[in-house]
Amino acid sequence: MTVTNAFVSPIEGVPQIRRVLLLAHTGRDQAREVARSFCKALTAHGIIVRLLHEEARDLGLEPTATEPSVEVVPADSRAAIDCELAVVIGGDGTILRAAELTRGTTTALLGVNLGHVGFLAEAEYDDVESTIDAIVHRRYVAEERLTLDVSVFRGGELVASTWALNEASVEKAARQRMLEVVVEVDGRPLSRWGCDGVVCATPTGSTAYNFSAGGPVVWPGVEALLMVPISAHALFARPMVVSPTSMLAVEVLAQNEGAGVLWCDGRRTVDLPPGARIEVRRGREPVRLVRLHEAPFTDRLVAKFGLSIEGWRGASERRRRSEGSADD
Repeated sequence: MTVTNAFVSPIEGVPQIRRVLLLAHTGRDQAREVARSFCKALTAHGIIVRLLHEEARDLGLEPTATEPSVEVVPADSRAAIDCELAVVIGGDGTILRAAELTRGTTTALLGVNLGHVGFLAEAEYDDVESTIDAIVHRRYVAEERLTLDVSVFRGGELVASTWALNEASVEKAARQRMLEVVVEVDGRPLSRWGCDGVVCATPTGSTAYNFSAGGPVVWPGVEALLMVPISAHALFARPMVVSPTSMLAVEVLAQNEGAGVLWCDGRRTVDLPPGARIEVRRGREPVRLVRLHEAPFTDRLVAKFGLSIEGWRGASERRRRSEGSADD
């Protein structure tokens, strides 16, 4: 994980144009309300707000003669170009959708959580005013998060290429049948599993599907790839953490009666007939996530999962009590 300054000052004397891409889950009343608040506040500070066509219509925020600081663009790979930030209002699903638009650009994602856990989001609904203030005054940094590049082969021929921020999962397509696979690490076969599927995840995705499948939580600062079997019938079927330079592969055995399916971040799919091979490597292009606070990841885990820490005193408290006893 690489932390970078979020903004580079323009050359002295050159007019500065600030632009923010605003993305929202416009199917929710609360998200529409928050999006309008962001738009109003940011444009009041001279920041251009860029919106996607459909979302601008849903929000009733079209550019006009009296509102020239609003831009409307198509939902394609050019939407985030020249934007210093993409403010994303919704849950992790909305942030993953936004990552499709910002990947390959320098635009960092700032998530405002209106969902449930919202691990990818940095701010909560109650933080809207302070979040706007941080954007206006550029009080934030951006972290580069490791991604996955995923290739699908049939008969030795590359038939699909895609990517993931959280995970790429190979799953059975039919509920009534198990998926027979052989898994491989660094070009060597490791084990054969009859299973419901296999999850290949990033540290960022370790708290998502990987976590639900029984995989380990990996701190974002750790560079690694994860492989976790789902309901595997095998002697050796344990979660694994490998080097970020490793290559993971899953082969769908030819004798499978049914097909499988590849899901990337729960958004992009590829059908997998018997005999398909899926290769997963570290992605060439990271995704940048904004951080407003320097709180340790441990604190994020406690807050997001509502973990009990009752009784904890910490090293400083124990040291203080110990020193107090010595003085007596």
